[in-house]
Amino acid sequence: MKLKFSTLALLFATLIAGSACENDDNNSNPAPAPTPGAETPYVIAAQGQFSSTTTNALVTAASLDEGAVGMENGLVNDGATYWVFHSNHYLYGLTYNQGNAGTTRSYVMNNDYTLSARPAEYAVRRFTTYGIYDNYIMTTSTGDGPAEWADANGYIPKSFLISYLDVEAETYTTNDTTNEAYLSENFLGNGEFVTLAGIEQRGDKLFAAAVPMGLSQYGAKVDGGKWIKAGNEDLVKTESGGSGSGAYKEGELQWTQYPDVCWVAIFDDETLTQKRLIKTDKISYACGRHKSQYYQMTWLTESGDIYVFSPSYAKAMADARQQTTLPAGVVRINAGSEEFDPDYYVNIEALTDGRSFLRTWYIGGSKFLMLMYNAPITPEKNMTANQLAIFDVESATLTEVSGLPSEDVISGFGNTPYFEDGKAYIAVTTTDSYPAIYAIDTTSGVASKGLTVEATQISGIGRLAPLY
Repeated sequence: MKLKFSTLALLFATLIAGSACENDDNNSNPAPAPTPGAETPYVIAAQGQFSSTTTNALVTAASLDEGAVGMENGLVNDGATYWVFHSNHYLYGLTYNQGNAGTTRSYVMNNDYTLSARPAEYAVRRFTTYGIYDNYIMTTSTGDGPAEWADANGYIPKSFLISYLDVEAETYTTNDTTNEAYLSENFLGNGEFVTLAGIEQRGDKLFAAAVPMGLSQYGAKVDGGKWIKAGNEDLVKTESGGSGSGAYKEGELQWTQYPDVCWVAIFDDETLTQKRLIKTDKISYACGRHKSQYYQMTWLTESGDIYVFSPSYAKAMADARQQTTLPAGVVRINAGSEEFDPDYYVNIEALTDGRSFLRTWYIGGSKFLMLMYNAPITPEKNMTANQLAIFDVESATLTEVSGLPSEDVISGFGNTPYFEDGKAYIAVTTTDSYPAIYAIDTTSGVASKGLTVEATQISGIGRLAPLY
């Protein structure tokens, strides 16, 4: 939503726009140096939309708890869908483009606490999720495999499409999709292809939710339709249609026939070529969904335990045969184990009067920050994710966050919170003022307004130390 700003803000926008034009040929120009001796390690990715001009800038601040900062001294950039902080030294901007490759480049903090862009820029493959494995930022999606694998109908099986960004070497590579190990067709043994949601590393292993997507054109034709469940024949599309993330093709069975199971794939390393699968029938598939993005719900904690959340988004399916009967919940994979803990399960909806959540983030200790819906998930999708809560996995308690702006003026939250010293910092955008960073006490759940950013949107918050 557009905000209404004063004439002063519009004048500021004009100055920023002029700066952006001057810097078009050199996106690595450092921002002006801060006050001598003043360390400003916090980095905020902001966007300003004033009049007809849009400007993206990385700004620095000495504190997230108070004050205000403008965009005029920020490092102008092309913007990004996600801002990923790696090892406290590198900041990557990942851009998602529907159905197409997205661009990315990285930024570092200089010794004088100014920011600069590194020289390399990449066009990474289309991605639906991302994560970190050692020195890599990885993105993945599921798409067509090699054309030579097409069946007699010309249908091509689905494969995983992986991009690797080596943050230290500043290189970009992709996986070899001609390797059959990357096939996502019949990944779970039920004929359906999958996509991955989240990339979480524990030791050398990589854990990712395997989200069943239904039968592709290729999968629906195998052995005359052997993978189509009896009684589901009418779910196979008779023509192509839909748009965006809801687009479908003639001959496919869109969305899973098995909504009451959660699968997690455990890979030996970042190549994703050696795997084992574990499943539970306590929760539905483990991902939050928004358009073509599949949000991470599998998280490693400081104790070494991995918690797997399901919002039960399959409740939103139009056909009852594809709707889950399971409430939103969380299960656990204990430290040192590669199996679900049979004794751990929490029904989240029982703590929220039937409401679910869009996203979760690990914020330290036994605490998770949850972006909650204001109403239960239904096929009508009359719910809005405009509330926050803190869930303690050890006590199985959920605390609603208080102290935020009223729900009728909240228009969005930042993609990734920042955690430090018992506080979770998250960007809150409203319709009646500049966006601000709120500090949430992870024990009490009380939020306090912190740094205000004179912009229209904040899309990333983190901290960078000088690289050398």
